[in-house]
Amino acid sequence: MPEPFDLITMGRIGVDLYPLQSGVPLDRVETFGKFLGGSATNVAVAAARLGRRTAVISRTGRDPFGDYLHRALREFGVDDRWVTAVDDLPTPVTFCEIFPPDHFPLYFYRRPTAPDLTLRADELDHDALRAARILWVTGTGLCEEPSRTATLAALAARGRRGPTVFDLDWRPLFWGGAGGASGDGGATGAAAMAAARPHYEAALAHATVAVGNVDEAEVATGLRSPRACAEALLAGGAELAVVKQGPKGVLAVHRDGRTAEVPAFPVEVVNGLGAGDAFGGALCHGLLHGWELEPTMRYANAAGALVATRLACSPAMPTEAEVDAFLAGR
Repeated sequence: MPEPFDLITMGRIGVDLYPLQSGVPLDRVETFGKFLGGSATNVAVAAARLGRRTAVISRTGRDPFGDYLHRALREFGVDDRWVTAVDDLPTPVTFCEIFPPDHFPLYFYRRPTAPDLTLRADELDHDALRAARILWVTGTGLCEEPSRTATLAALAARGRRGPTVFDLDWRPLFWGGAGGASGDGGATGAAAMAAARPHYEAALAHATVAVGNVDEAEVATGLRSPRACAEALLAGGAELAVVKQGPKGVLAVHRDGRTAEVPAFPVEVVNGLGAGDAFGGALCHGLLHGWELEPTMRYANAAGALVATRLACSPAMPTEAEVDAFLAGR
């Protein structure tokens, strides 16, 4: 048998076209940078930058942007064997606006649907999913068929063998809604969450780790208090619940009673969009090391803080040496 991957992620891939000008509305931006993107893909890159052997399960269009994504994955050391092409759909692109410190609107071009949402259960390599030291799936993968069935099939095939991470990854636009949570988006936001919750609950039942911010945790649990969200995620099946709170840091609660509440690192934010994915890759790194909760969360916070000080997502993911140096200076 070939050596198992440290981490296999399953979900979004696409091209990020980010402004090279900060504080400028998108209609006035003149220059853009092109980067590998997509949350599940960025997590795989983040872990690879920390020395882990990673792979992505996703799909692109059969076009020049798809070719670019394959090349970028290989350059980052991420295995692309399960990133396949779709003939009749374009590779997705995503634009953002950059208004530091905390306003970074995203514009997704994924219609009529995205190739990554056409993943099918019969395409999955069940042996690889079971053998991987960590499997990472996302909430976005649940928003449409056949990806929904494929995501749940991957989790079922995994059978909770080792860490199985459900990234709550709430994008209301993909569920026909607006806004981020109950207090943001009115009727469409609430309706989108109601549509998503049963599928989130189904995925959570297979996961050993649940990770997301408070808005994302509300989708899965209907609650907004970080501690209550964590407890509900554990009740739903997770053994470890990680609730990110932005500038307030992160709360981690394990079913065995261990907890860690770790503050964020104050930094001058350039672009906050990749911080959560860097956190995810570093979280996997800590889980693979077998670290205790507090050092794992501190390390993941440091990785996220570093990326927030940089423009892009995937190229901004830090190395082990960079995270160590950052922590040594704090």
